[in-house]
Amino acid sequence: MLHFVLERRWRKPAYTIGRLYQNGTYLCNTIEDTDRGLHSNMAAAQIAKIKVPDQTAIPTGSYKVVLSESPKFKRKLPEVLNVPGYTGIRIHKGNTADHTSGCLIPGENTATGRVTNSEKYEKLIVAAIAAAEAKKEDVWLTII
Repeated sequence: MLHFVLERRWRKPAYTIGRLYQNGTYLCNTIEDTDRGLHSNMAAAQIAKIKVPDQTAIPTGSYKVVLSESPKFKRKLPEVLNVPGYTGIRIHKGNTADHTSGCLIPGENTATGRVTNSEKYEKLIVAAIAAAEAKKEDVWLTII
């Protein structure tokens, strides 16, 4: 099994910076939308009351991840499945929380409120998931 853990570390009013681990080893930072304290065992109605569309990080919890073709980005990207109150959650390149609508953007947190070298980390994550899927292994993401 391939297991990613996203540890949300720095919660700011307009974005959230985290650390992404792959099978227990630090891989990179992430940037997401604002963490509003959602968690995966909340009722959909409760999530809907708190969520600000296109400005809210997905709920904490564990989610299966698969590679699938993104209609928006026109390439295979990691898709985070069964996120309560969300659809189409991906891990993809970008630089700031403005480049996401709940998705996770990997990179290096070298400047306040942004990540860099995101394309490099997107490719590493896609390759790791493709290798796991080729071996018929499940891929999971746990957000804490």
